[in-house]
Amino acid sequence: MEIKKAVIPVAGLGTRFLPATKSMPKEMLPIIDKPVIHHVVEEAIESGIDDIIFITGRSKRSIEDYFDDAPELEMHLKEKNKDNLLKIVQDISSMVDIHYIRQKEPRGLGDAILTAEKHINDEPFAVLLGDDIIVNKTPCTKQLINNFKKYGRSTIAVEEVPMEKTGSYGIIQGKPMDESLYLLEDIVEKPEPENAPSNIGAIGRYVFTPEILDCIKKTTTGIGGEIQLTDGIRLLKEEQQIYAYKFTGERYDTGDKVEYVKAIIDFALANEDMKGQIKDHLKGFCI
Repeated sequence: MEIKKAVIPVAGLGTRFLPATKSMPKEMLPIIDKPVIHHVVEEAIESGIDDIIFITGRSKRSIEDYFDDAPELEMHLKEKNKDNLLKIVQDISSMVDIHYIRQKEPRGLGDAILTAEKHINDEPFAVLLGDDIIVNKTPCTKQLINNFKKYGRSTIAVEEVPMEKTGSYGIIQGKPMDESLYLLEDIVEKPEPENAPSNIGAIGRYVFTPEILDCIKKTTTGIGGEIQLTDGIRLLKEEQQIYAYKFTGERYDTGDKVEYVKAIIDFALANEDMKGQIKDHLKGFCI
């Protein structure tokens, strides 16, 4: 079955970027001239997704505005004969079918995904977290979809993480199937290094069979008093096989200040119009 729907939770408060995120969603922080969420939506589209469900919360209206039509701006650009900018703005509003569901209170990632149940309509679907930008010729989500097509089972993206950072990830225990694929045996939410089953962490990309939704319903509140997606995955594992796929690509966790700055620098260096000046500027830093 084709994967055509994706859930993108964007209801988080973004406290790590205060005070900037007091008045703007963390997903709208710019990577030069595109907000983080634009890159996430592009990955979904390039992976074959044509139907996106944003799970929003209070103060996220600017995300809806960003992907909506902008008649006054378009008219201004047209009058000024700024055709290139006009096309960019019009393309944003016609990228893909987008729906918005509000999570009334922040009850965790599992709860956020569950709010999309009626729209999922018993179909397999992808989940992309709005913090992660992953750069690769074959999008990370597409890599997961390819594995789903091969095995017909839920697949989560994973990567090796520093042992001292296991407390920031869902950490898996898995049986190696090949160089990049594990059969999931367990997943533990944010364990301390001494309790972590490995240093292989789940990152913000998933492809699920619809049964994950029933499993989330059966969970109780976990770490932080929230409904954890990890707990739903553990229940699903008891019913059917789940795979963990070590994706290829460069990942930027833009919810982290250092990773956010790295993303801006790397995207600038990849821009033909900017890279020369950026390289010249960086030559002045001998640290």
